[in-house]
Amino acid sequence: MKTGLIQVPDGEKIIFKEGIIQTPDHPIIGFIEGDGTGPDIWKASKHLFDSAVEFCYGDKRKIAWMELYAGEKANKLANTYLPEETLEKIREYQIAVKGPLTTPIGGGFRSLNVTLRQMLDLFACVRPVRYFPGVPSPVKNPEDINVVIFRENTEDVYAGFEFPTRSEQAKKIIDFCKKEFGWNIKPDSGIGIKPISETGSKRLIRSAIQYALAHGRNSVTLVHKGNIMKYTEGAFLNWGYELVREEFADSAVCWNDCNGNPGNKLLVKDTIADIFLQQILTRPREFDVVATMNLNGDYISDAIAAQVGGIGIAPGANINYENGYAIFEATHGTAPKYANLDKVNPSSLILSGVMMFEYIGWNEVVDVIIRALTKTYQDRIVTYDFARLTTGAQEVKCSEFAGAVVARFSNNS
Repeated sequence: MKTGLIQVPDGEKIIFKEGIIQTPDHPIIGFIEGDGTGPDIWKASKHLFDSAVEFCYGDKRKIAWMELYAGEKANKLANTYLPEETLEKIREYQIAVKGPLTTPIGGGFRSLNVTLRQMLDLFACVRPVRYFPGVPSPVKNPEDINVVIFRENTEDVYAGFEFPTRSEQAKKIIDFCKKEFGWNIKPDSGIGIKPISETGSKRLIRSAIQYALAHGRNSVTLVHKGNIMKYTEGAFLNWGYELVREEFADSAVCWNDCNGNPGNKLLVKDTIADIFLQQILTRPREFDVVATMNLNGDYISDAIAAQVGGIGIAPGANINYENGYAIFEATHGTAPKYANLDKVNPSSLILSGVMMFEYIGWNEVVDVIIRALTKTYQDRIVTYDFARLTTGAQEVKCSEFAGAVVARFSNNS
């Protein structure tokens, strides 16, 4: 469905060619404000992004922001929560950044976040989790956390193949399983299908390994429940090790092939999901890059984020490393009760923007924002969520926090 809402600004397209992002000096990048607190955090983040680009490059480089529509704003303007035009523009211009979008629980339309990932085949959900000094944390040594999670985005339970209890479809599947396999499934069961493919697993693990090699990381851990789900999660594990031996023998090695001593190669190892959630607390330094399936990744990314201050400070990106499409997003919800109050923490969206700048190769901007953000936290200038947990904090509004970070660009050594 075309709406004709989107206005394309003056600028140039980002090009993805032979696996490499080619970024012009005035790239057109899409943005979706988001619902609830989305407009507040987007306004603050955009000011910070534009200020950082100007600080680093003067008038030589500038982002041409193109508003895209999804969620409640799109529904008001176009009577659809996700206009086809938005998808078309992301495909055409490669990259977008977005705030949180509304998703009803237990009914209504399907998650827009999941729909965007599925429609654009953004198979890798990438979540870097690290600690910033000055941020309140519930653990003793949060500085030991520096993990990048690669969560498969398009398969597993998030593929959306399910039927409600007592529906005709569920009855047919239950009857079929009883007749063909002798499975006794309770007749009042809801039914879900959990597909895990070799193609989906290998491209996710391949991207995690390539990321680890490019960023000088020491290990990739495959997190799974293969001891129970042997033909889905167990297959994910087996395909991962097979991939290492077939495609990365010169640069990576499996744990079982080196007895845990990789030499100068990247170590690829595995652990069971429940054990991982214990060890990331007790031995966090042992984990570097993590590759896992969708549901595991959902639990893991939020649990690890809690160790460094919560999902309010956790960035995220949904990327197809094969065609270059990428959406960088705040990982938290819409928090509608705080909408339009200029109150909430914009750090998740700011750090997602940092990921975007790294992705397009503007690393000077990455360095400036990270240093200034760190200094702001260390100075205990924080929004309400951190202020209530921090002794001697100066509580500021969402926009004021972004302004405090910008003020530290020139004094952030």
